[in-house]
Amino acid sequence: MNIPNTLTFARIVSVPLLIWLIIDQDFFAAFVVFMLAGISDAADGYLAKRYGWRTELGAYLDPIADKALLVSIYVALGAAGHLPVWLVIAVVSRDVLIVGAVVLAWMMSRPVKVKPLVVSKVNTFAQISLAGLALAKLGLGLGLDGVVNVLIWVTGGLTILSAIAYFWGWLRHMMSYEPAPPEPQRRRRSREKRASRSEVQTP
Repeated sequence: MNIPNTLTFARIVSVPLLIWLIIDQDFFAAFVVFMLAGISDAADGYLAKRYGWRTELGAYLDPIADKALLVSIYVALGAAGHLPVWLVIAVVSRDVLIVGAVVLAWMMSRPVKVKPLVVSKVNTFAQISLAGLALAKLGLGLGLDGVVNVLIWVTGGLTILSAIAYFWGWLRHMMSYEPAPPEPQRRRRSREKRASRSEVQTP
């Protein structure tokens, strides 16, 4: 267990704490926890790259921790009435559908690699910004109502657009995927290719 993985586990552990703070309406403490989680995310990424502390466990846990934290904030703020229900449904449904699509492709022996799209990166930035500004507005008493309201619609649009982009890419992959031939068949094809080349080279 290295330092980056420890920081990642700390973010995962902070999820129930953050939910409890939002439900308890202690928004200042929730904002502080959110900021500390963001700092730890940046720190573990820097340490992993700087000192070569990258691990397979960390590669899986880091995005899980980030998604768990972000989705939990949206669900808690939505349940408390500080974010619209339709936005919470869109954010949660997008992630559930992506995970479901990946699992379905794997079960059908058509594995698909989920690559971050540009619209997905922009969407993630918008989601993080909205969560931070919403907590800052509630916890620090900042007059950010106008900014938050605009960002709600921007984040909602980007979330839906990102879901459509991923689904379209997944659908194209599933329709065009050609599984690798069994090992004996590959060997037979290889022998046939070598035989054909030798026939061509024979004078």
